[in-house]
Amino acid sequence: MSDAAPPVLHLTGPILVDETHELSEAWVHDGRIHHERPDLPASTEVRRIDGAVVPGLADLHCHLGIGDGGGGISLAEARAQALTDRDTGVLLIRDAGSIIDNSPLQQQDDLPRLIRCGRHLARTRRYLIGYADEVEPEDLPRAVAREAGRSDGWVKLVGDWIDRPVGDLSPCWDADTFTAAAQAAHDHGARITAHTFAEQTLPLLLDAGFDCLEHATGLTADTIARAADADVPVVTTLVNVDAFETYARQGEKKFPTYSAHMRRLREQRFERTRDALDAGVKLLTGTDAGGVLSHGIIHDELDELATAGLTATEILTAAAWEPRRFLNVPGLEDGAPADLLVVPRDPREDHRALRDLTHVVLRGSVVVG
Repeated sequence: MSDAAPPVLHLTGPILVDETHELSEAWVHDGRIHHERPDLPASTEVRRIDGAVVPGLADLHCHLGIGDGGGGISLAEARAQALTDRDTGVLLIRDAGSIIDNSPLQQQDDLPRLIRCGRHLARTRRYLIGYADEVEPEDLPRAVAREAGRSDGWVKLVGDWIDRPVGDLSPCWDADTFTAAAQAAHDHGARITAHTFAEQTLPLLLDAGFDCLEHATGLTADTIARAADADVPVVTTLVNVDAFETYARQGEKKFPTYSAHMRRLREQRFERTRDALDAGVKLLTGTDAGGVLSHGIIHDELDELATAGLTATEILTAAAWEPRRFLNVPGLEDGAPADLLVVPRDPREDHRALRDLTHVVLRGSVVVG
């Protein structure tokens, strides 16, 4: 096997560093992107790659280690999920709860960068069977502290679910418990996010100081304004929300109020998303892949954002630039790790150009193309 150094990549633009900053060319050398040509020996092999360059896409609500239909899977199967995501252009994942310990995937250089939330935390008998660590309110702060220590600085709480005696969605915890959970996360140096569908849960989460909102289908004009003022982002998961019709049909006979509620949330999903963005809420892309939905569906999520009325540049912001800023992960700034995509057309003109990957570069190595 040859010990020759990999070629330096010469990228010819546009290099889309962020919403307002682009370059005509850049170089990849020693695993990093350089805005100026580095000093290279005359014998260095240089490989030219033409096309528009963007940071790798982000999936901020993904489950590596939960199989199709639920249940834990092997680490090898979780690796296959990550490879599927990578090959669609997802190079940054925030895992929003896994049944298995997927931390060994972080040591595999050919996989997307992974930021872990640890295990879901849910109220006893108020979530999908087997997915979460189920606890009672008095035990929640201790469980949050534990997951903060096990994760990469994030904790995921199930904020609401169907309450069978009520026959509809309702918060799983009261205001004081939400506040105690957020305080426990912050005291242990972590941020906390929550699964939330229902309208009445969102004021409780915002009052408690949660750092992020997952799904957030119950946003209203009031909570949109509050989220914007507090700079609390929403992870979209619109593909998942489209499946609410399935859940409504499944529950229709026993829980007609719940079924009607889920249909209403689905029907307003595009308007809610557009209103949130217009009000200044930061949107972040997430697929909710793992469990019900298969991996590799990031482009379906981008198509849903387009249906909601986002421009191609707004979609790029939600899918590439803003998630990296939110998670403090470098993008394409000078000297950053080279995690990037090359496409033949400018994706600011049509987001669907991101489906036509010619090259995927991860940690400076070409893994696709």
